[in-house]
Amino acid sequence: MPKQIKDAQGKVVGELLQEADVKSNMKGKMVAVIGYASQGRGQSLCYRDSGITTILGLRKDGPSWKKAQDDGWTPNKTLFSVPDAVKKADVVVILIADTAQPEVYQKDITPYLKAGKTLMFSHGFNVHFKGVVPPKNVDVIMIAPKGPGFIVREQYEAGFGVPALVAVHQDYSGKAWDTVLAMAKALGATRPGVLKTTFKEEVESDLFGEQVDLCGGVTKMVEHAYNTLVEAGYSPVVAYWEVHHELYGLIAPLAYKLGNVGMLNHVSLTARKGALLSGKRVMDKHVKDNMKACLKDIQSGKFAKEWMDEYKKYGFTKLQAELDDFSKEPVEFVGKQVRQIMWPNEKAH
Repeated sequence: MPKQIKDAQGKVVGELLQEADVKSNMKGKMVAVIGYASQGRGQSLCYRDSGITTILGLRKDGPSWKKAQDDGWTPNKTLFSVPDAVKKADVVVILIADTAQPEVYQKDITPYLKAGKTLMFSHGFNVHFKGVVPPKNVDVIMIAPKGPGFIVREQYEAGFGVPALVAVHQDYSGKAWDTVLAMAKALGATRPGVLKTTFKEEVESDLFGEQVDLCGGVTKMVEHAYNTLVEAGYSPVVAYWEVHHELYGLIAPLAYKLGNVGMLNHVSLTARKGALLSGKRVMDKHVKDNMKACLKDIQSGKFAKEWMDEYKKYGFTKLQAELDDFSKEPVEFVGKQVRQIMWPNEKAH
């Protein structure tokens, strides 16, 4: 039976489906994974190891083609061009970058889609914002793992999995839910659990999380905290260890396993008091108002339009320039040196 999740008032707000709740399978079906970056590699290897007949669709002789061969994919047997893979497959899993999807879809995928095939995504961006408009005679589904592709693979190999959101945007065959749940099970996602959602909810909540805390908010918070300490005369190394090293290496893993309150119960009493006193002072109503403004831009399509327009005009050069500027921040300059000393054998990124 699905595991119910209730809010503080006892209302059921979600149901997690796990292994025993999924009866469908992919017997007799062929899956083509398009793309071999983080999600493409991680997911395709899991599908293959789960017994699903899996092939790859990649740009011939591109960097991913060689990488796929190193992983045991064989040209003309399990490794094909994108059009050839689409022709052969029952389920086409599109795992290339959001920015590249519309062009690849129009050129290499849509001409070879036949009625009854299934298009699968791991992010609802292009379907929701109309960068990709599937025909009416195919199923359109989504499995959105709550973690990057290499973690999906690591957790699968460890005998567990990454939880995922699952959705059906279009159910032409009447069996789209069977397919998406069978694929999620093959990915290992039903071990921790999957939650049914919509493309709209997944993409808008995902973009929001990335922007306001997971990638955007937390990096700027660390930058400001580091600069505050250094400007007050504290050692840059002490500042780095305090606001960056401890956050990502010690506190985040505790909260990941135990929740926020569980994490607070595992730090000192003084840390607990300081957190409860000053957390709401730093993350005040003004911060929440800014978050609401970010969400509004996501919901209206403003962020998606501006991002895709920028990509069409500049490619990734403007994005890279902004990232290069960020890399010059004092916390990044000092932190890189500290990490190289602590972990000399780790590959720098």
